[in-house]
Amino acid sequence: MEEEEELECPNSSSEKRYFPESLDSSEGNEEGILACEDLELNPFDGLPYSSRYYKLLKEREDLPIWKEKYSFMENLLQSQIVIVSGDAKCGKSSQVPQWCAEYCLSIHYQHGGVVCTQVHKQTVVQLALRVADEMDVNIGHEVGYMIPFENCCTSETILRYCTDDMLQREMMSSPFLGSYGVIILDDIHERSIATDVLLGLLKDVLLARPELKLIINSSPHLISKLSSYYGNVPLIEVKNKYPVEVVYLSGAQKESFESILRLIFEIHHSGEKGDIVVFLACEQDIEKAYEIICQEGSNLNPDLGELVVVPLYPKEKCALFKPNDETEKRCQVYQRRVVLTASSGESLIWSNTVKFVIDVGVERRKVYNPRIRANSLVTQPISRSQAEIRKQILGSSSPGKLFCLYSEEFASEDMRPLKPAEMQEANLTSMVLFMKRIDIAGLGHCDFMNRPAPESLMQALEDLDYLAALDNDGNLSEFGIIMSEFPLDPQLAKSILASCEFDCVDEMLTVAAMVTAPNCFSHLPRGAEEAALSCWKTFLHPQGDHFTLINIYKAYQDMALNSTSEHCVEKWCHDYFLNCSALRMADVIRAELLEIIKRIELPYTEPAFGSKENTLNIRKALLSGYFMQIARDVDGSGNYLMLTHKQVAQLHPLSCYSVTKKMPEWVLFHKFSISDNNYIRIASEISPELFMQLAPQYYFSNLPPSESKDILQQVMDHLSPISTMKKEQKMCDKCPETTEQRCTIQ
Repeated sequence: MEEEEELECPNSSSEKRYFPESLDSSEGNEEGILACEDLELNPFDGLPYSSRYYKLLKEREDLPIWKEKYSFMENLLQSQIVIVSGDAKCGKSSQVPQWCAEYCLSIHYQHGGVVCTQVHKQTVVQLALRVADEMDVNIGHEVGYMIPFENCCTSETILRYCTDDMLQREMMSSPFLGSYGVIILDDIHERSIATDVLLGLLKDVLLARPELKLIINSSPHLISKLSSYYGNVPLIEVKNKYPVEVVYLSGAQKESFESILRLIFEIHHSGEKGDIVVFLACEQDIEKAYEIICQEGSNLNPDLGELVVVPLYPKEKCALFKPNDETEKRCQVYQRRVVLTASSGESLIWSNTVKFVIDVGVERRKVYNPRIRANSLVTQPISRSQAEIRKQILGSSSPGKLFCLYSEEFASEDMRPLKPAEMQEANLTSMVLFMKRIDIAGLGHCDFMNRPAPESLMQALEDLDYLAALDNDGNLSEFGIIMSEFPLDPQLAKSILASCEFDCVDEMLTVAAMVTAPNCFSHLPRGAEEAALSCWKTFLHPQGDHFTLINIYKAYQDMALNSTSEHCVEKWCHDYFLNCSALRMADVIRAELLEIIKRIELPYTEPAFGSKENTLNIRKALLSGYFMQIARDVDGSGNYLMLTHKQVAQLHPLSCYSVTKKMPEWVLFHKFSISDNNYIRIASEISPELFMQLAPQYYFSNLPPSESKDILQQVMDHLSPISTMKKEQKMCDKCPETTEQRCTIQ
């Protein structure tokens, strides 16, 4: 708490803890303070409330949900499950957790504290900061947050915000979540895999713990489905209507870019105040729109004020409501921001400056195809619930305008009512590994709100079997238990385990951190491509992109160790067109992965990057996890045919092989999506001999017939039968005998 803030006395009301206006405005009036016999103390930390607390309390009381506080608290006392239905700006995400904290305080935390899940990590951090401010406590102490690779909580934290996947992972060590008396699942309408899994698993947890309370926050669109899923439970409905003018432009979808530009400049010339948010279909559209608007905006009349274009890429969704000092200064100078995004819009809810929204009505979604083990990028209409959330961004006291670049008929006929559940469109291998791990604790039978496709489940089980994560009975093997300890894709976790055998753990941890963190290459401004490529060439490694990532990380680490200030590191990243925040995140991820390695006592050798033996060992470790992601150049011109299906792809233009024009025949790759470009991303050369030595024989047998398989068969015929039979036995012998005892949930 800040000492310089004025302490103010409460009136006699226990509900409204602020002064009458005459007292509240008397800053610096020592006589008024001394006249107060009793300062009201914050029950959460025992210190007197600051003046800011009373100011924020007034704002909280103006939120639509505040009227429902009594009704909510009454239902919380009498029921185990409560559903709260309200629009995005009603205040449910910030106020309901505080009321639950008050409930836990009233019963002296005998059943634990409060945890509130969110889908997006940026929202987690922002909510925790806001709520700590409103409760007049310290962030990281009474109120904290947990997001992947960052924990800002202590053992004394009363209210925790966290991403849904973090609470899911917590169930591996504490299946019944005994640290919490109230669990709040927020953002249910986002239908993420982790949220759907939690919804199902918590049904069993609630039966085992009758004292546990579950609060479900959702948009109104999902209420009927939730009610049928959980039965007859109390429902708190928050009414929240803001004036929004909706304009449908039926012919604008075919020429969306021209319509968007025309609308932006018409709004700007009108002189009406307020920022503009433009919802586009994908990241490529953001880049294209950014270039055009910047180019056209430079010719505008300066008297109108210059447009500040803010592109929000998927990993930078918090940019609007978490500006740095430079952005804030620019926003004071310039008149209007134009925010370009392809996200759902949840990350923009916190902004009160948006008065105009332009929505193209379509999005590019990743839909996983289990038959070919690849994502397809599909452009399709958004759902009506998503369209409504985008409309709610305009919610404020003054009216806003929503420009829909589609017709009302399109909205009613082509848009689905609800956003599809991620569980029905994504790779389920990680989820199945988690469910197998939870089955050890007796919670493996999950009642999902939407059942995943049987084909996707079978593919996930098959992949885990190939990765040696399952035993002959279909339960988790020793390898599988250790793999589940890592918060990574199972293939990447398997590569790390294999690196323990091949003495390249240090290098594989770096690779794992770099591919898990956001892209380390910066988004390039127009005309900077040649300069950036010239800088990036200094990091290229002839052995492949995975090795290039190690070079970049090592260069960043050397700069960080030898620099006198953080500014020097940021300048170095800027000069080399590298994303400094992504490299910082990679550093954090790597440190946590190393901690896991030490905790479960896996062997760790000193780095030997650069030696011939080490290069071969890194390839072996990568192949041990990614043998299902192999492609062959079928014509010598860079047209790569996947080993598992007949899709043809090219190496990404930033691949070291594309830059040097030296295309290897066989590559192992990290990412591939079926889209307009069909690019293979993060690829490194491998040999067919190495593949046949490390890939499971039964996986090779199940490959579809192809010329590539015939070549591999010829290679296998020349290999020693003994080497192929013993390759997995060697890895098991390398692991400590007590590993299974250490990893099993007690």
